[in-house]
Amino acid sequence: MSGILEILGKIYQSAIFVYGLVLLLVYALLTIFSRLAVSRYTRKNSLHQLDLLSSSPLAPGITILAPAFNEGMTIISNVRSLLTLNYPRYEIVLINDGSTDNTMEQLIAEFKMVEVDYAYNVKIRTHPIRKIYKSTDPAYSSLLVIDKVNGKSKADAVNAGINLATFNYFVCSDVDCILHKDTLLELILPVMQEEKMRVIAVGATLRIANSCEFDEGVMIRMRPPAQLLPRFQEVEYIRSFVLGKMGWSYINCVPNVSGGLGLFDKEVATRCGGYDHSSFGEDMELLTRMCRYAHENEIDYAIRYIPKTLCWTEAPATLKIFNRQRTRWARGLAQLMYSHFPMFMNPRYGKMGLIVFPFNFFFELLAPLVEFSGIVVYILLAVTGNINWPYALLLLLFVYLYSVMITTISIVWDQLSFRYYKSWWEVAYLCMTPFMEFLIYHPLIVLYSLRGYYYFLSGKKSTWGNMQRQGFGKKK
Repeated sequence: MSGILEILGKIYQSAIFVYGLVLLLVYALLTIFSRLAVSRYTRKNSLHQLDLLSSSPLAPGITILAPAFNEGMTIISNVRSLLTLNYPRYEIVLINDGSTDNTMEQLIAEFKMVEVDYAYNVKIRTHPIRKIYKSTDPAYSSLLVIDKVNGKSKADAVNAGINLATFNYFVCSDVDCILHKDTLLELILPVMQEEKMRVIAVGATLRIANSCEFDEGVMIRMRPPAQLLPRFQEVEYIRSFVLGKMGWSYINCVPNVSGGLGLFDKEVATRCGGYDHSSFGEDMELLTRMCRYAHENEIDYAIRYIPKTLCWTEAPATLKIFNRQRTRWARGLAQLMYSHFPMFMNPRYGKMGLIVFPFNFFFELLAPLVEFSGIVVYILLAVTGNINWPYALLLLLFVYLYSVMITTISIVWDQLSFRYYKSWWEVAYLCMTPFMEFLIYHPLIVLYSLRGYYYFLSGKKSTWGNMQRQGFGKKK
């Protein structure tokens, strides 16, 4: 029996070694691609271009869609942030998805909203619309508010906004997000600069708003989150966006555009049926369906990413809310892989089928399962005395230091490129976090991911719940 366990242990260790080696090589390539992508971005884009576009009558119109459910804590500051955006032609469509708090009352009082008879063309079916509101104050003429029956999903709310949208491009942003004033200019530039392909989506870097200072919906001072859990999420976001998404963008293999901020081609999104209200990862699912539609209709498309931080979002500060968020994300990923598995290794879908889908399957979906099984197997091997301790510890140390190195490079690189933090002490403070991430934060991600997979397999019901916002910091 011990001989069989020893053989199985060696086979498993070899398989895990190959799996880990491939993943490390992928991250090394992404680091190189990210560096090239950021250099290309800084070379092609300038403040002069943004200034010209901000006053150009040829700038494409953009509709901002912001779904809200019980966001009374931050709703006013967030809407004011959207109203300060620097762009010549845009409208804001805020969708109140049946909030049970004072979200709607605050909007009516603060922005002098009245009910209007507005054209609403149902291209995508949603839960019923109650009323549509518009401000009587000319200062808020670009703001529209849809009050609808709760659709039990963010997707249903955004689809209602797409139905009302006037322009050919829409930006989807969570109402708990604060946007940079040049966000729309930055997002539309890749669309206008692309000559050969149709840009169907553009994303940008998101950062954590916790501990930052805001004044009337405008970010005035970036700081690393003071609480440990949001700080873990900050370094995760920097690594994911600056290194990961920018690396994938360089070879036109972006796996998803974050639901917190993304610009989309309305025609392609509508023809796909809009957001899937039954999906728990509606942002990733929409992009996958848009890519699938583009391939099936022979549209030569591109998806681009912006390395600059254009959006700040409030991160969960408690394990309860964080658990709920990451369980939902993992469930959405499993749901996506199941629904679109015919794309897996299918050359008909180009890079999406041959690169993006396999990577998401092996190194996103299976990663928590591989890590959990690895822990179980190594415990069994240790109990039976069949583990090569020097080899195992050396491998663990290598993985640990490599992950710290990749994250630290992302943090320092981001600071050198854009100088978000005023003090290098803040950067050093943030760089200490990756040393704890592997031991504290990552096991939580694995645990909550497995929980999400269980919910997917068991069909447990879930709804778009209240994330219990704490509100944004004010100017001191």
